[in-house]
Amino acid sequence: MFSKDTYIRRRAQLKQLTGNGVIILFGNNEAPCNYPANAYYPFRQDSSFLYYFGAKRDGLIGVIDIDHDTETLIGDDIDIDDIVWYGSVNSVADLAAQAGVAHTAPMKAIQQICDEALKQQRTIHFLPPYRHDTMIQIHDLLGLHPSQQRAAASLTLIQAVVKMRSTKEPQEIAELERAQRIGYEMQTTARRTSRAGLTEKYVGGIIDGTANAHGAKVSFATIFTQHGEIMHGVPTNAVLEDGRLALCDCGGETDEHYCSDHTRTFPVSGRFTQRQREIYSIVEDCHDYVLQVARPGVRYMDVHFAVCRMMTDRLKELGLMKGDTYEAVRAGAHALFLPHGLGHMMGMDVHDMEGLGQIYVGFDEETRPNLEQFGTNALRMGRRLEEGFVVTDEPGIYFIPALIDDWHAKGHCADFLCYDKIETYKDFGGIRIEDDVLITADGCRFLGEQRIPYHIEEIEN
Repeated sequence: MFSKDTYIRRRAQLKQLTGNGVIILFGNNEAPCNYPANAYYPFRQDSSFLYYFGAKRDGLIGVIDIDHDTETLIGDDIDIDDIVWYGSVNSVADLAAQAGVAHTAPMKAIQQICDEALKQQRTIHFLPPYRHDTMIQIHDLLGLHPSQQRAAASLTLIQAVVKMRSTKEPQEIAELERAQRIGYEMQTTARRTSRAGLTEKYVGGIIDGTANAHGAKVSFATIFTQHGEIMHGVPTNAVLEDGRLALCDCGGETDEHYCSDHTRTFPVSGRFTQRQREIYSIVEDCHDYVLQVARPGVRYMDVHFAVCRMMTDRLKELGLMKGDTYEAVRAGAHALFLPHGLGHMMGMDVHDMEGLGQIYVGFDEETRPNLEQFGTNALRMGRRLEEGFVVTDEPGIYFIPALIDDWHAKGHCADFLCYDKIETYKDFGGIRIEDDVLITADGCRFLGEQRIPYHIEEIEN
C-alpha cells in the first residue's frame, strides 16, 4: 500500500468530483478455476477499489457516503477454518485503519445501506461490473438485472475515476518504473532462451516464471508465437525454427499492481533475412517517431495517423502500397497491415480502466472514436495527451493471410494496395515493437532505465 494519506486524499477528491449520493466500490471475490476450493491464483483485487481503499483481500466493499461525509469498509473477518488453511490476515478494522477509513461493518450491512439510500431516493453510484458474482451482488442490492447494469452505472463516477487515474502521481510512476524493470527481465530472458528446437510453450513458461521470480505476476497472458500476424497468439507446442520471426508481447505487474507492456520481435536464428529487415526497419522507425511528436496537447489519434502515413510511405517504397498517401490512410488501406491502434492507456490495468468503457478512457467530447472503419475501430486511445499520462507506443506490420484473401477477393482499397506483391508475403508473419511512454511537461519519454534491445544491430549482436 501507499501511505494512508494517499487514500484519504484520493477519496476526498472523488467525493468532490462526484458531488452527492453514495458511492459503492466493489472489491473482487475469489474466482474458482474448476471447483470452489481451486481459485485462480494469485488473487487480483479490482483496480479502482485498490486505488481508493488499498486493501488486497477478497470479499470487501468500500462505501463512501458523500452527503454525510462518511466512509465505511464492508467485509467479514475470516474464521478459524480459513486461518488453518491460509494463515492469519489483517482484520477488516486493520485494513480500514491502514487506508484511513473510520468505519467498518460486516457484509450483511451493505443491504441496509442500499435499502435506506433507495428509500430516500438518493443517488447510488457504482462502476460498470465485469465479474458475474459482482453482477449478482448488484442485482440483490439494487434490483437491477445484469443486462441493465452497465447502462445504469454512474457516468459521473466513471468520469471522476478516469480523471483521477489517468494522471499518474509520482509514486505511481515509480511503481510503473518497477514494472518496466520486471518487463526488461522478461523480454531479455525470452531472447536469451529462444533457439531453434525449443517450443513456444517452453519459452513462454520461462517468461512467466521470470515475472513470478521477481515478486510479481504477469500483467496479462503472455503472447509468444512465430505467428506474429495473430494479434494475441498464445504459446503453443510449435517448435521454434530458424528463418522465422518470434514475437514476444509480455509484461510484469508489481505487488502494488502497476503494469508494464512490451513487445519485441526477433529472428529465431539471430539474423534477419533481407525481407525481414526491410519490414522491421519500417516498424522500428514508426516506433521511434512517436518520441518526436507525442507531447501534452497533442491528440494521440493524430499521432496514430501520422505513424500510419509514415508506414504507408515506406510500404510504397517496397511496392506493397501505391497512390496518394493521405487518401490511402483516409480510406483505411493501411489497416490491412496495421489493424489496431497505436496504443492504449497504461497503469494499474495493462489496458488501463478499459472496464469503465473505452469511450470514456481513450476519448472525450472533442475526440470521438470512428467505429465504422476497419482498423480505426480498434483505436483505444485518441484524446489529447496530458502530462502524467502513460500510453503504449506499439506500431506493427502484419501479413494476415485470411484478411489478405478477403480484401483481395472484394477488391477492397485496390487503388492503394499492390495485391500481387502482397500475396508473396503471406508466409511472413508479423512484427510489433512496443514500449510504455510517459507524457512529460514538454514531450515524452520511455519508461524504464534499461531499454530492451530493439534496434536491428542490437538484436543481431
